[in-house]
Amino acid sequence: MENLMGLLRIHVQRGVNLAVRDVVSSDPYIIVRMGRQKLKTRVIKKNLNPEWNEDLTLTVADPNLPVKLEVYDRDRFSFDDKMGDAEFDIRPFIEAVKMPLEGLPSGTIIRKIQPSRQNCLSDESCIIWSNGRVVQDMFLRLRNVECGEIELQLQWIDIPGSRGL
Repeated sequence: MENLMGLLRIHVQRGVNLAVRDVVSSDPYIIVRMGRQKLKTRVIKKNLNPEWNEDLTLTVADPNLPVKLEVYDRDRFSFDDKMGDAEFDIRPFIEAVKMPLEGLPSGTIIRKIQPSRQNCLSDESCIIWSNGRVVQDMFLRLRNVECGEIELQLQWIDIPGSRGL
């Protein structure tokens, strides 16, 4: 862990128009992975537009690793069904965190990332200086599934004593 740079807090806001896996609905949850780390949101019963409003925190040692999301439908009696996946690159966010931004007005957009074939964004993603911290809002289009998006926000947390950025 000597290479720890800091913590990436992922605020998993909500899912939009997720795929139906249980006759009329689904019981979705998300697994977030980065390298060997694996975190999980709670399951939200019978909801294709779930509001998780949950914070998952990853330790970041290698910013080149993508963050991967997998959405599943919880099943009591069989394997959980996949409901799509997505991944995103945290490098642009980390570059923004490194910038000297003190004194900028809150709400200043530092960078905009456009949706492309290389990313899973369904909408422009803005990295913003907000109340003294850098945040990035993302709408991710799920792959390998008929429909669904996940809305989340990234925040950076510095750890005292880590090598930092």
